[in-house]
Amino acid sequence: MMENYRFHAPFKSPAAIASVALAALLTGCAAAPQPQEAVNPRDPWEGYNREMTKFNDAVDKAVLKPVATAYTKAVPSPVRTGVSNFFGNIGDTWSFVNNLLEADVQGALYSFWRVAVNTTFGLGGILDPATQMRLDRHRKDFGLTLGRWGMPPGPYLVLPILGPSTLRDTLALPVDVWGNLANHIQNVPARNSLFVLSVINTRAQLLGATNLLDQAALDPYSFTRDAWLQKRRNDVYDGNPPPEDDDGSQNAARYDRPSGGDITPPITAPASPASSASAPQSSL
Repeated sequence: MMENYRFHAPFKSPAAIASVALAALLTGCAAAPQPQEAVNPRDPWEGYNREMTKFNDAVDKAVLKPVATAYTKAVPSPVRTGVSNFFGNIGDTWSFVNNLLEADVQGALYSFWRVAVNTTFGLGGILDPATQMRLDRHRKDFGLTLGRWGMPPGPYLVLPILGPSTLRDTLALPVDVWGNLANHIQNVPARNSLFVLSVINTRAQLLGATNLLDQAALDPYSFTRDAWLQKRRNDVYDGNPPPEDDDGSQNAARYDRPSGGDITPPITAPASPASSASAPQSSL
């Protein structure tokens, strides 16, 4: 599935999640294809990933998609919007923490005020007055924070049920699970009910996208992989990523990343006297 959501299991501890992720990783390594010229450097475990995608698609067609479709038909749109707002408000709290870790002051302030306004005036997050106040959402998770710190994404990796990921995002998953406030609810039935509702709500939001993907893409796996990797890369650099090398790896060393979150190319020497005459002078 092509999306930027994580399904966090509240009934599992971070240690358990880490064990599942490690098992998936080891399985992927065991099933990795032998090196050859046609291997995509971003997807060296394509054989395993395609098989796991088939498994996830089977589970989705048998369980998740039918339930999400029934949920969409049975629950009025305003109620579904309120559910999405509620979980979005919970996500903003973790985004606030990760924006702070990235030293993104503006993103942290936006996330803080979104939570404050929506929790206070939005009935605990069911309504979203913060958006009406033009407080844009700066969605972040720990995988993006690691990328902002300079950690490369590593190989593409499809996780059981959870779907598209990378090695970096898989390693960050236990921290993201811990950072989800819903997972700290002491009442187990309430916590598990919220988890199930979040999964159904997330899948319902993706019904249109998956239908379009099945109709438009000749190879849905490759399309999903490339779109996922590109979006995660854009998110790391707040929509302004540096150029990629020929092998598809990001060349972040060429760029500085100031604390304000903007990506600006360094000042380089002009190639010729003619070009220097027309180039703007630095004010530094």
